[in-house]
Amino acid sequence: INALSILASFGALVWIFQDGNLSAVLGFQPLGFVETTLPVILFCVLFGLSMDYEVFLLSRMKEAYDRTGDNREAVAQGLERSGRIVTSAALIVVVVAGSFVFAEVVLIKAVGLGVAIAVALDATVVRALLVPSTMRLLGDRNWWMPARLRRWIGTRLPVIEGAALQALVLSVVAALLLAACSPSGRLLANEPAAQRPVPLPTPTVGRAPDPQPVVLPRDDGTHDRLTEWWYYTGHLSADDGRSFGFEYVIFRAERGAFPVAWASHLAVTDEDGDRFLYDQRSEIGPQVDLSGGESADDDVATSLDLAIRGEVGPGIPATDAVPWTITGGDGRDRLSALGSADGAPFGLDLGLLDGARPVALHDRDGYIDFGPAGGSYYYSRTKMEAAGTLTLDGQELEVEGVAWFDHQWGDFIAVGAGGWDWFAVNLDDGTDFTLSLVRDAEGGYPLIYGTLVRPDGAVEHLPRETFSVTVTDEWRSETTGATYPAGWRIEIPDEGLVVGLVPTVAAQELDTRPTTGVVYWEGSQVVTATREGVPLGGQAYVELTGYGPGSSSQAP
Repeated sequence: INALSILASFGALVWIFQDGNLSAVLGFQPLGFVETTLPVILFCVLFGLSMDYEVFLLSRMKEAYDRTGDNREAVAQGLERSGRIVTSAALIVVVVAGSFVFAEVVLIKAVGLGVAIAVALDATVVRALLVPSTMRLLGDRNWWMPARLRRWIGTRLPVIEGAALQALVLSVVAALLLAACSPSGRLLANEPAAQRPVPLPTPTVGRAPDPQPVVLPRDDGTHDRLTEWWYYTGHLSADDGRSFGFEYVIFRAERGAFPVAWASHLAVTDEDGDRFLYDQRSEIGPQVDLSGGESADDDVATSLDLAIRGEVGPGIPATDAVPWTITGGDGRDRLSALGSADGAPFGLDLGLLDGARPVALHDRDGYIDFGPAGGSYYYSRTKMEAAGTLTLDGQELEVEGVAWFDHQWGDFIAVGAGGWDWFAVNLDDGTDFTLSLVRDAEGGYPLIYGTLVRPDGAVEHLPRETFSVTVTDEWRSETTGATYPAGWRIEIPDEGLVVGLVPTVAAQELDTRPTTGVVYWEGSQVVTATREGVPLGGQAYVELTGYGPGSSSQAP
């Protein structure tokens, strides 16, 4: 019977967190799946709680049955005598666990809500209806016991009730209180003072506090942090004159003793064909060195050597799959990935060269402080020369162009309520700039900042008061129902810049819930800009996360 409340809770969590019902009310983005650890955690917690309630209820019934021998009377008395304590305890658990729905992390929301639902069902439907009804129907058969076992219990485990039970409980409590006063957890009366160990402080070796200087090329590699990604977006031109945008990213996530989780997204925008193609893959555990360099699992690798094979099943790597790779480092990178969309292969094989432009360290020193949410190291190579091949419709096209590289790592978690709008703009006069508008769960923007790289290579931090972003249009996804901004006017008055952005293709949405648990929009832009009234051209990419049904698309 206890399993019914647990299964009902699992069903509710699937309905809410996998299917996305109540996502707007609870402030999260639907995942499209339920974390595999969630049922295990809930089973352990709920089984223990439900057994406690049943012990309270059944022990009272058994006491009444031993006194009266009347099953019907015993069930009624047991239900009445245990009602207050069980209801009070359940109410406390429901309130405490239910408060977890206000957490930022979706897994914590799910655990809290699952416990609250199951305990509420167990203390009402199960305890008040199902258990008493079942025991009433079974009658005296509830208390049947083999005669030999009954005699053994009667002689070895006598029933203790009333004053005797109270005395026993008080004795145990007193003994435990005395034991708690001992540093070692033993009774003080039984331990000579000279033999009591004095606890000594244990020295610990911790990581140096953030922020630390960003050192390249060392910091191109992996770091022992909660979250990390290597993000490339770019603009390519083929020999036949066609234009393309691309996104390619590898994510790395560490969560304590769990194996390292990897994911990768690949997207190509066919700007002339009004098409958007994307694919994704993930892998759990240490990487096999497939790309020919150092291991990607060192605390801080000194080069880029990342390879994602994907999986044919949970935890089963696709050993025969051609890996998606990022190799190189120090501004000389190689990207290689071949995916499929609509049954046809697409992908890229590009060499990137940073040239003479400096690395842009964001927020002056390359560290963004998120306050209570943690912090992130963050630098960019804003205009890398790109050349290689693009696979599309079964053809390999020779392409060249420019790419923007972002590398972030830190002790923060990117999945949860809220989101961000990210802009990366390259202007034809040699100016590059990026803007980040970070939203919280209530739709406010607690963090807004930017970085500008001048034509001469000078890097400047842009505080939130030095620029403005205005949404000029929006687009609604027919696939997910999410509504996104779809046009912007950016003004940087001190630079005399006014920049207009419009997506080259409206539908550049990625549903990556199978690999990273989010749906987001990332796409290339048509740029119209002026500096002091003089027209400028350019190229840009925009990323939008945290948008869902009922959310506002209005930027500050």
